Amino acid sequence: MIKSLNQFNFFTRQFSYFQPPSLKGLYKASKLIVYFFLALVLLFFVLDKFFPIPLASEKNQYSAVIVAEDGTPLRSFADKNGVWRYPITLKDVSPLYLQALINYEDRYFYSHPGVNPGALLRAAWQRMSNGRIISGGSTISMQVARIIEPHSRSIPGKIKQIFRALQLEWHWNKKKILTYYVNHAPFGGTYEGVEAASRAYLGKPSKELSHAEAALLAVLPQAPTRFRPDLHPKRAEKARNKVINRLTQFSIWNQHTAQQAKIETVASVLHKQEILAPLLARRLKSRAMKTGLLKTTINSSLQYSIEQRLSTYLSRLPKKISIAVLVVENQDLKTRAYVGSADFSDAERFGHIDMVQAIRSPGSTLKPFLYGLAIEDGLIHSESLLSDAPVEYAGYRPTNFHGNFHGPVSVRFALQKSLNITAVQVLHHYESNKFVARLENGGLALTFPRHSKPNLSVILGGAGTNLESLVTSYSAFARQGLSAKIRFTNKDALQERRMLDGGAAWIIRRILEDHSRPGVPEQFLNWSNSRNVAWKTGTSYGYRDAWAIGVTSRYTIGVWVGRPDGTPMPGHYGAITAAPILFDIVDGLPNRNQASSDYSIPSNVKKTNICWPIGSEKKDTIDSLCHQRKTAWVLNNTAPLTLPDVTRKIWSSHQVQYWVNKKNGLLVNASCNVQQREKRILAKWPDALEPWLTQDILAVSRKPKSDPSCTTIPERSSGTLKIQGLAHHSVYRRSGSDEKLPVVQLDALGGQGKLYWIIDGKLARIANLRQSVQHRFKKTGLHTITVTDQKGAFDSIEVKVIK
Repeated sequence: MIKSLNQFNFFTRQFSYFQPPSLKGLYKASKLIVYFFLALVLLFFVLDKFFPIPLASEKNQYSAVIVAEDGTPLRSFADKNGVWRYPITLKDVSPLYLQALINYEDRYFYSHPGVNPGALLRAAWQRMSNGRIISGGSTISMQVARIIEPHSRSIPGKIKQIFRALQLEWHWNKKKILTYYVNHAPFGGTYEGVEAASRAYLGKPSKELSHAEAALLAVLPQAPTRFRPDLHPKRAEKARNKVINRLTQFSIWNQHTAQQAKIETVASVLHKQEILAPLLARRLKSRAMKTGLLKTTINSSLQYSIEQRLSTYLSRLPKKISIAVLVVENQDLKTRAYVGSADFSDAERFGHIDMVQAIRSPGSTLKPFLYGLAIEDGLIHSESLLSDAPVEYAGYRPTNFHGNFHGPVSVRFALQKSLNITAVQVLHHYESNKFVARLENGGLALTFPRHSKPNLSVILGGAGTNLESLVTSYSAFARQGLSAKIRFTNKDALQERRMLDGGAAWIIRRILEDHSRPGVPEQFLNWSNSRNVAWKTGTSYGYRDAWAIGVTSRYTIGVWVGRPDGTPMPGHYGAITAAPILFDIVDGLPNRNQASSDYSIPSNVKKTNICWPIGSEKKDTIDSLCHQRKTAWVLNNTAPLTLPDVTRKIWSSHQVQYWVNKKNGLLVNASCNVQQREKRILAKWPDALEPWLTQDILAVSRKPKSDPSCTTIPERSSGTLKIQGLAHHSVYRRSGSDEKLPVVQLDALGGQGKLYWIIDGKLARIANLRQSVQHRFKKTGLHTITVTDQKGAFDSIEVKVIK
């Protein structure tokens, strides 16, 4: 029981005032004392065996405290009894507090074996002399014993307390006893432990205490209710000053320190718990309850900054709209900021719903993965020719977000402008089931309505996913094609999955970075600067979800804006609602000017010249078949040919062979009466793009007129659609005093589905079959009028407008 020389010397000092009797009497007394002492020791061990320390299970013993990477509290949850108790170690407590506590409560803490006989005798004498308690005789070890096993204020209760204190000293060391005290001592109300008290009454962690604050918290457990600073500040201040005087008396603190400490007033304040990332904390609560303290990877400064930005932005949005933001670090997928809703306390905006996890329609945000996978599979390269024109796939008629058409476009242009028709075209050739399976294998699982299967609409948002899955998947564009599971703590393992080829990921990221963000001219892009962001927006059907995902060299950032209840947000979509938030966050990221180390061109990627309409490399294409030259990024030294027309089931080289009369160059066949013939080759553009082609390109991509000795072959018209009422090469002029240019009536015979009137390559009108529409010319000169239907049939004429 006496475990050290210090404790033996302590007892020697306590009984030094007794005068020894005669030697014979001393011997007898000594024997009695030894026997008595041995009996006590034996009794102690027997009782210790059958009555062990009744410690509660460590599980759920503390409040659940979730903190940021730097230790800043994010959110705390009271334990099952509603008590706030934050776990803390001695090294994380202010030395001033420990100094005040030990020297005021238990000056001989490190010397005695759990009880201080002198203090007990003094306390008993003072109580008998004054009829009331003047000072306590309990050591810190005895106070811990009372915390572990509360007892009545009686002699049997005190004996029980002394026994438990001795047990603690036998089984624990001083550090463990003191640690238990600073974590469990009562501080009034539902607060236990110095850390919980410091944050509640002083609004700061216990490691930052001043002398005055340390003295206050040292005395508070003596009478937690009477000394509560938020309820009785004057009484608390008086008790605090008593501690300061005691430490001055013992020369622990000097007079100057004591005077300065007494100047501080005790504020009658109960600090409200500050909350950061409340929905992440709620998500991690069960994990935190197991340990008491859970340290996350959250960057507290970044988290606070984003929450403040969103609060400002939210005030400009209509009611019921919420915002979610997720920021992860690409290197290890650690979560740096997590905002499940812009205002956790706003019930009208459904602030309690975590929209980082909520399943929503992803809109167009899946398009980069489709183009990347298609590049990996050798279907396309960055400048492959796509057809942005009216089309139908077994009754499914995709349209672009703004309802217009661009005709011939590249993969790069289609992805940057987020064109729907071209994305469906690529998915048609890649296949929907394969696309969904590849996404799931890469870690991006999609949900579908019950009994439904993947189809072409999946690329336009016809499925469900969440912000977390999108962000972790987009990180693959900065991680050589590897996505990974999100990490909330350093203990979470890095679990990676292959989303797509590293070279394909690089090409897609480059395309998205080439699309300069609003307000930043393209010529100012700097590829070695992490402020460059590869970004993509998306909007779900009915304006229900607005997305913006960005990838920098170091971070991947996701933004969602919408109504958690799923109602529409008319006029709000990704590019105008979510993208500004994304760019604002990107500009505020830490180390945003850090040079990129991952932007070297992969070994399986090269830049080369390719030719439209065929799609092959320029070096492999004869000049007459290269109508337009483009500079493309290709994978594995392969330049895939242009995708076939939707109506064609087999792939082709897009080269058409024909025979002409060698004398006049006119088209001939076996039935023509021509002696000298010559074989020629032309490059064939997709049929749906002919309305957008210039006359020069049409001239070299169409067969010539038939030789007079042959049957006539139609030139302009495709299918059974014909412009009515307007003649080819007609001339129109302004009439009378009207300063405006003439108006023409547009009619067509035949066709299927909607009719699309295209004037000079731009969509002018959309009409139903047999519906007349009018068009006013805006300038003089030659104009090409084209009509096309949803099956790809078209007719085209030229007219001239003069003043």
